[in-house]
Amino acid sequence: MPGQTGPGLTNPGPTADEAIGALLSPAGAELLAAAAAAYAAGDELRAGERLRTAGHRPELIAAAFSQAELRARAAAKFRRADDMLFTRDGLEQASSEHVARHRAARFTGRGRLADLCTGIGGDLLALAAGHSVLAVDRDPVHLRIALHNASAYLDAGPRPVGLVADVRDVDLDGIDGVFVDPARRGGGRRLPTGACEPPLGWCFGLVEAVPAVAVKAAPGLARTAVPPGWETAFVADRRELRESVLYAPALATARRRATVLSGWPDAPRADELTGPGDDAVGAPVPRVGPPGAFLYDPSPAVTRAGLVGDLARQLDAWQIDPLIAFLTSDDLRPTPFARPLRIGWSGPFEVRELARRLAAEGVTALDLRRRGLAGDVEAIRRRLLPARGRRSAPGGGPGRTAVVVMTRVLDRPWAFICFEPASGP
Repeated sequence: MPGQTGPGLTNPGPTADEAIGALLSPAGAELLAAAAAAYAAGDELRAGERLRTAGHRPELIAAAFSQAELRARAAAKFRRADDMLFTRDGLEQASSEHVARHRAARFTGRGRLADLCTGIGGDLLALAAGHSVLAVDRDPVHLRIALHNASAYLDAGPRPVGLVADVRDVDLDGIDGVFVDPARRGGGRRLPTGACEPPLGWCFGLVEAVPAVAVKAAPGLARTAVPPGWETAFVADRRELRESVLYAPALATARRRATVLSGWPDAPRADELTGPGDDAVGAPVPRVGPPGAFLYDPSPAVTRAGLVGDLARQLDAWQIDPLIAFLTSDDLRPTPFARPLRIGWSGPFEVRELARRLAAEGVTALDLRRRGLAGDVEAIRRRLLPARGRRSAPGGGPGRTAVVVMTRVLDRPWAFICFEPASGP
C-alpha cells in the first residue's frame, strides 16, 4: 500500500515530518510559492541562492523545490495539485482524482468509511467528500500529507480522522464501508503481479467485519484470484489501463466490468460495459470471420475484463481470429470501448509487400501495433519506413499517418494498413 512504505520528501529520514510541518506553516507557504514561481520560470538556481541568503534552511529549500516539481507532475492527476503535497512514490501510486471519484460513488448511501493504506490521500479526498472517514496508514508522513490533501478539497462537512497504525490492527467497529489499497511495492521494487502487502487474502477477509469492501488491485491481476460473488472492474483512463477494483458482494452489481473514463476535468464521463465474461459457463461464442471494412482495437479494460464477446455483440461485429481480441465490421460503429480504424489494405503479413503498399499510400509516419505475432517491432518499423521515407511523401508533399496492425486472421499471419475513419477516402 502506498502508505506502508513511506519514502518521506526529498531524503527519507527523521527530518521528513519536520519538513512537512515547516512547509505547512505560513513561512512554508511563502517558500512553496517562491519555489513554484522559480520552477515555472526555470530559475531554480538563482532563486535557491536568494532564498538561502534570506535565511531559509537548505533542506527546506530543497523540499520546496521538490514539491514544485511534484505539483507540476501531479496536475495531470489532481485539479488542485498546487494546494497539495506529495512524495515521489506516493504520487506514482496514488489514484488520480477522477478515478477515485468514480470509485467512491460505489459507497453512496453508506455511513462511516475506512480508507486503509491511505498513502498521500488520492482516494481519501474523494471518499471524504460525502462521508466521515477514518484514514489509516503506518507512515506518519504520508498520513499527514493525506489529511492535508483531503482538506484542499473539502469546503464543508466532517474532516477525515487519521490513525497511524498497521491496518491489520485496526478496530473496524462502527465502520460501514472499507476501501483498501494494498502495497504493490516493497523494498524499493515492484512486487510480482498478485502479490501485495497486506495480502489479498487478508483484504478479502475484511468482509467478515464489514460487508461493503472495495480493494484496489494491479491491472494484471488474474481474474481467477477473485473470490466467487465479487465483482472485478478494470478501469482505463482513455486508452490507458489504470487499475482493477474488486468489489465485495455487498457492493457488486456485475460479475465483470470495463470502465473507460474520459473528458476530465471539463466534462468527466464514465462509460461502462458489463457482462458475465467470455469465460463464463454458457457464454455465447463470438462469431469469427474474415475482415470487414473496419477494425476495432478494444480498450485494454475490455480485454482484461474478458468482455470482448460482449463488445462484439454490442457492435454487431465479429473476431478476425478466435484467439485475437481485434474485432471487425462492415459498418462504422463508434464506441468508447474500442478504437475504430478504417482498413485501407489487408493481406498476408510480408514485410516487403507491406513496405511497398505504405510507400504507394504516401505514408510517412506509423503507429505500429502487434498482437499474436512475434518480432522486433522497432526493427520492423525501420524496414517498413526507411529514414528517407519519413521526410515526405512521393512528390515532396506532406505524408500520411497510418496504423499498421500485425496480427493473425483465421490463424494466418496477417497485416492491415489502417487510417482514422475520417482521414481521407
